[in-house]
Amino acid sequence: MKFNKWTVALAAIGVVSLASAARADEQPTKMNAVQTALSSTTLSGYVDVAAQWNPGTDQNPKSGATQNIPGYAFAKDDGFYLNAVDLALDHPEDESPWAAGYHVELMAGPNAVPGQIATVPAVNKTIYTAVTSAASIRQAYVTLRTPVGNGIDWKIGVWDTIVGYESSSDPLNPNYTRSYGYTIEPTTHTGILATYKINDIVTVQAGIADGSNVAGGPVGVDGTSVIESQKAYMGDLQFTAPDSAGWMKGATLTVAAIDAAGFGTADPGSTSFYVGATLPTPASALKVGACFDYLDIHNAGTPAANTANDSAWNVALYSTIQATDKLSLNLRGEYLSTEGPVGTDLYDTAAHLSNSAEEITATAQYQMWANVISRVEFRWDHVEHGNFFGADSTTGAAFRANDFLLALNVIYQF
Repeated sequence: MKFNKWTVALAAIGVVSLASAARADEQPTKMNAVQTALSSTTLSGYVDVAAQWNPGTDQNPKSGATQNIPGYAFAKDDGFYLNAVDLALDHPEDESPWAAGYHVELMAGPNAVPGQIATVPAVNKTIYTAVTSAASIRQAYVTLRTPVGNGIDWKIGVWDTIVGYESSSDPLNPNYTRSYGYTIEPTTHTGILATYKINDIVTVQAGIADGSNVAGGPVGVDGTSVIESQKAYMGDLQFTAPDSAGWMKGATLTVAAIDAAGFGTADPGSTSFYVGATLPTPASALKVGACFDYLDIHNAGTPAANTANDSAWNVALYSTIQATDKLSLNLRGEYLSTEGPVGTDLYDTAAHLSNSAEEITATAQYQMWANVISRVEFRWDHVEHGNFFGADSTTGAAFRANDFLLALNVIYQF
């Protein structure tokens, strides 16, 4: 290393050492490298709070999975709620052929989606989760690009599922409450996912993940299966309408499937199918969407008898009217059908081994403050057979087939 004359002179009389001078000379370079790395790292997140009222409040309210309220993900009764606090660190890939980056997302609160490191609440494995406070690393993955063809982008770690119309990130959803479709889908996977953009219209994804509890709804995929070699295999095709499609520009269609083999009651296998689409309309303020979810849980009984197999399917329709720059009106309607042994389905009894339910949700969203989403929502749930809502003051048994909700939801994003 070359030193200037002043440094050499100070070293000669013992004021400084050449070793310390060398370290001092190198430090700015190291600091510059750190600063360069941090300059492209972003911090984002949100705080989600709400107040809601269920007319005809349960006369004998219960807690956890015994609440007589609609069985969709993160369903809650009357009260004030801190739903979720979400923090994310991102270092996105640049445009280079061998780009790399990472994403780390921490989530806490009753709506937290458990990832690899989490306390998983006790749930009905098919389509119901209790309101349980949880904190987790929701996502944590490394992104890598390999210059093959148009470039393959990889995610390695814990990442959000490839199926679903709604997101685990609350601000990205058109409604405050979650759909039945979201509830029967996996939410996170631990594994590797490859994304390849064939052209501006077609994108394909394929992945392999740990196979345990892939059908766990809001629980996600975060365990080791009975057989270590058991994995979940998944893939999807995404189509996007090009600019030349006129008013249909930007329309999307996604077809996806996830399959995980199982072995016995402790580790049932499952297959999830998903088809979803969003569509602009000739009226620029109106957008519509639709999705179909199918979940089949198999080999849930003894391997020979398969006595506890279960299935559920759901159809949902969405519409959004952007009334003004700040006001949007969002509507969702769903039809859910379930069938299976007693105790494994949402809304089933010994008298009704299969059942169906509908829900309609209307949401007005307004941006009154900067960075803040404000929502007022009304929801109606109805079960076709039997009573599943409310709790009798004496017996605690459900006594009605309809449930209503009115909620105020506020989300601050940063």
